[in-house]
Amino acid sequence: MYIKKVDGPRAVTLADGTVLTLADLPPRETRRWVASRKAVVIQAVEHGLLSKKAALERYALSEEEFDLWRQAIDKHGVDALKVTALQKYRQL
Repeated sequence: MYIKKVDGPRAVTLADGTVLTLADLPPRETRRWVASRKAVVIQAVEHGLLSKKAALERYALSEEEFDLWRQAIDKHGVDALKVTALQKYRQL
């Protein structure tokens, strides 16, 4: 059996005890970003499964977009990532 070499850990344990692996990440070709997919990418970066640079390259995200997702989660939780909730959580 051959195991592909990857940089960094193959899995990380989140604060709630769940295990997040590279297989749990959205596919590279993801273009439709729902709140749950955004949250998984942010968790992967925050827990060291994926570097921020690797996430930006993998998903063709801008640094600004990634930072906005992270700020939304920090301030209001995962619900703030939903497109239908933008006005509710938008800062004026």
